[in-house]
Amino acid sequence: MATVDVAVLAAKAERLRALHGDRPFVLPNAWDAASAQVLVKAGFPALATGSKAVAESLGFTDHQGAPAEQMLAAAARITRAVDVPVTVDVEAGYGLSGKEVVARLLAAGAAGCNIEDTAHPGTDLVGIGAQTALLAEIRQAADEAGVALYVNARVDVWEPGAFPPDTPSGELVEEAVRRGRAYLEAGADSVFPVFAAEEETIAALVEGIPGPVNIMYLPQTPSLPRLGELGVARVTFGPGLHMATLMVLEGLAQKIRKGDDPYAEFLERRPA
Repeated sequence: MATVDVAVLAAKAERLRALHGDRPFVLPNAWDAASAQVLVKAGFPALATGSKAVAESLGFTDHQGAPAEQMLAAAARITRAVDVPVTVDVEAGYGLSGKEVVARLLAAGAAGCNIEDTAHPGTDLVGIGAQTALLAEIRQAADEAGVALYVNARVDVWEPGAFPPDTPSGELVEEAVRRGRAYLEAGADSVFPVFAAEEETIAALVEGIPGPVNIMYLPQTPSLPRLGELGVARVTFGPGLHMATLMVLEGLAQKIRKGDDPYAEFLERRPA
């Protein structure tokens, strides 16, 4: 296990927490060292990883299809490549105890984490009692280690398969709020109702959850400024940037297949 510089990580965790004072705090998701460096060069003061993009870049599937060791090794390569705080997606914790999750995160150089409440490998949700116990253990272990990791508790109510597709929206919001409140009480710093996208739903979540709310930016979500007006504390992109990058690569590949110059439009952008 790598040597942990507690003072450096503690400062990064504090910086990450302070950045959540913006409305919204825009936190893009990297999947490897190169993408992280591009995002930092663009001016972002902190980064997140996304499990789907990282897993697929390693040749695995999302939802804990990749070994924890490989996912955390990828996270470590990202944190070593940049100086800004990085919060790491540890999916549902890979079956590790809260104390083990924290130890792995600190060894990887993380300043925070996402942890979800899906009971992998299925689609059911973890019981609230079990999830709050895990969050409380993570909080305690981080505090005892001297690094106040920023814990973003994901609520997977809108994940496909978590509830029947005909479940009324109001019931989903009610369950997300119930879980979000419990997770904050257990020691989470913010709540991430993934795939909540409609403006009315987002507004209800912000109103009902007494803490920072993270929304994943999707094509159907309101604009970034509007999310800020709704009171959203943090906006992330999940696998979106990785998927968009692959779409660009696909377009370049098609140009090559046609015998066209794949670099022409990029060369045109070069400064004189």
